[in-house]
Amino acid sequence: MKTVVIVGNPKPQSRTLDAAVLVARKLTGAEPDTIFDLATFGPALLEFGNADIAAAIATVQAADTVIVASPTFKATYTGLLKLFLDQFPPDALAGITAFPLMLGAGPAHLLAPELLLKPVLVELGAICPSVGLYLIDKTYAEDPRLDTWIARAKPLLRARS
Repeated sequence: MKTVVIVGNPKPQSRTLDAAVLVARKLTGAEPDTIFDLATFGPALLEFGNADIAAAIATVQAADTVIVASPTFKATYTGLLKLFLDQFPPDALAGITAFPLMLGAGPAHLLAPELLLKPVLVELGAICPSVGLYLIDKTYAEDPRLDTWIARAKPLLRARS
């Protein structure tokens, strides 16, 4: 199973990146095959047709599983992630299992991954078999909800494999 992590935090090497890799490890039992920390692409994300972005999209399309992560900005996912996802052609994620993950400072936006990020992934053709995961950015690693979510999501991933 090929797993890709996509992180839309404008800050490179963020807690969002760490949380997404942790989710990938716990969910698949292995390190992700590829990690895209979108902040490292910089202005290339504004260049539709950029070769590096096209290669990243091709890598995502070759994945079996994708963890798509973003901090919560203005009650939704970041514009950085939106810039990346906007470059995917229609049905580009067809057949790919995707898991939306968002981090935030408090519980006010608990439904953001489910209501805002998941629909975009589904619009691109991804299959999102579990509810989106929202974790508090300062406590994500020790949050017992993470392991509860993993226990629910892991069988759904296995069923898709």
